[in-house]
Amino acid sequence: MKKKAAARRLKELREQVTEHNYYYHVLDAPRISDAEFDLMLKELLQLEKLYPDLVTFDSPSRRVGGTPIAAFRQVRHIVPMLSLENVFSENELGDFYRRLEKNLSLEHFSLVAEPKIDGLAVSLYYENGVFQRGATRGDGSMGEDVTHNLLTVWSLPLRLQESITAEIRGEVFIHREDFLKLNEQRKTRGLSLFANARNAAAGSIRQLDPKIAAQRSLDIFVFSLNEISKTKHLPTHWDMLQYLKELGFRVNPLVSLVENPEQAADFYRSLELKRRELPYEIDGVVLKVNELTLQQKLGSTSRAPRWAVALKFTSEEGITRVKGIEVNVGRTGAVTPVAILEPVLLAGSVVKRASLHNEDVLREKEVMIGDEVVVHKAGDIIPEVVKVNKEKRTGRELDFVMPEQCPSCGKELKRLTDEVALRCFNPTCPAQLIERIIHFASKGGMDISGLGESLSRQLYESGLVKDVGDLYYLNREELLKLERMGEKSAGNLLEALHRSKKNPLHKLVVALGIRFVGERAARLLAAHFKSLTKLAAATTEEITGLDEIGPKIASSVREFFEQEETGEIMDKLEKAGVNFYEEPERGEEDGPLKGCTIVLTGTLDGYTRQEAKELIEAKGGKVVGSVSKNTDFVLTGEAPGSKLQKAQELGIKILREDDFIQLIS
Repeated sequence: MKKKAAARRLKELREQVTEHNYYYHVLDAPRISDAEFDLMLKELLQLEKLYPDLVTFDSPSRRVGGTPIAAFRQVRHIVPMLSLENVFSENELGDFYRRLEKNLSLEHFSLVAEPKIDGLAVSLYYENGVFQRGATRGDGSMGEDVTHNLLTVWSLPLRLQESITAEIRGEVFIHREDFLKLNEQRKTRGLSLFANARNAAAGSIRQLDPKIAAQRSLDIFVFSLNEISKTKHLPTHWDMLQYLKELGFRVNPLVSLVENPEQAADFYRSLELKRRELPYEIDGVVLKVNELTLQQKLGSTSRAPRWAVALKFTSEEGITRVKGIEVNVGRTGAVTPVAILEPVLLAGSVVKRASLHNEDVLREKEVMIGDEVVVHKAGDIIPEVVKVNKEKRTGRELDFVMPEQCPSCGKELKRLTDEVALRCFNPTCPAQLIERIIHFASKGGMDISGLGESLSRQLYESGLVKDVGDLYYLNREELLKLERMGEKSAGNLLEALHRSKKNPLHKLVVALGIRFVGERAARLLAAHFKSLTKLAAATTEEITGLDEIGPKIASSVREFFEQEETGEIMDKLEKAGVNFYEEPERGEEDGPLKGCTIVLTGTLDGYTRQEAKELIEAKGGKVVGSVSKNTDFVLTGEAPGSKLQKAQELGIKILREDDFIQLIS
């Protein structure tokens, strides 16, 4: 076949394969047999092999798996991928609903109830309707580029029905039947088995070779859309889901609209009853405020939206025995009792330890050493002792008394008036220092490869490292004296330490382990203050002026930097050449809003609040939550709040949306 004719035939085949793929994988209503489809795809592959320059980005041939990649590339999400607040009972669901009523000053609003798929959350970026890239959640702001593997998911459209530019969120999963087949194949080949379907899906998406993902029959449901090119007015989350279906995505057919918490609880109970009959794993129900304007009004914390919650199913339970009770001292000094258990298999993994949280919980549950206990994984994740089978006691059980002194340093343990946890307040406590080193080097912190728990403990106990600042003064000769440390390992660690010096400020803020400051809060603080020195000098009022940062976080940050030990660590880090600055966002250095401090109020026509914030930051500006004499201007939309009045009182410049668009053009 000549090239011109081949190009025409390839165009026909792509359209036919895409259409039949949509009917088979998205609508579950195939129009042709599997054999006919396979022949069609085979012809397409043969023609593309003959004329490789005719292969297009959205060709179905890309789904069979291409060339392996060398490593994962980091991708910044346009809109942060936040986590969800978890609740574990209908009573907690009621509390969530009452908070919504209070914050919205409304007695009635609808919710969308969605099955919570037990898979891997991904972000999908489409430009002019064509799939460009996909990424994992990562830390919520940055994820790993897994486009090469997502291309192998047949239910994921490579070209949408409309030419929109948008960021779509979804959950990649593997069907129960395919999961069982996969483990059977691995067993036959002598490979380790996946503990559960979630691990199988995550492991498949995080392969460097896409041919492996292509063999594992992955699927996807999508659940949200962050549109960049405004083409359609979508007033509710329900409308958004219908639009996603129109675009060609697979949306879970069990999604339901509920009008009150009673209907939400009914949906939850009915889904829990049928969860084992579904062809895929779910671990709860996600409930979201339906009206998008109300979502915007509620906003988010630094880690989770206030307008959504995940109501988890009753987790898998097992019976085991408490062999002993230990106490752990965390990096913040909190002392936590931990039950040491006879190993028990729960939700696909072996559990040997379970948290008892604090002394009050220990006493309330009356846990004794030697007790037979019921254990579950709260939300299928955290092992927890549910209750003691007291009727099985023999009289040989031993009571456990919380220590009065820290088991690590021997200092007296105290309890703050507003806390239930006992705490060690000794800043030189070895257990805390070791935990801080471990946290500092973790992937979410400075990401120092090779510096795990065992080596952190060795470094501290050998006297080489007394705090995290000392890490950057280690040398090869010192390291080689450590147990199981060879030339290669020492060299790799020193290289990882050197590499970590270049990390942006938000990574360092996370690594320092300030109480209540997670990855999202660290990014907000770093983006606003730009340097560690400025953050260290910031007042509580300046910190609480940031959107999503409350007084609890602000007080903790202020308290952290007021400690003498923190100043000493900062001096060591600075002298070692560790970066104290946040890298500028793309366009920030020379954007039209460079150096401008902006406050948003009211509802804009062309942008959501988050989209406006992202655009301002991309143009070099900074968005803050409150009006002050340092504000350059206030961007106002419909129904502005008290911020507009305060701006007028202070003589701050007011911009309408049209003025703003003209300013940034």
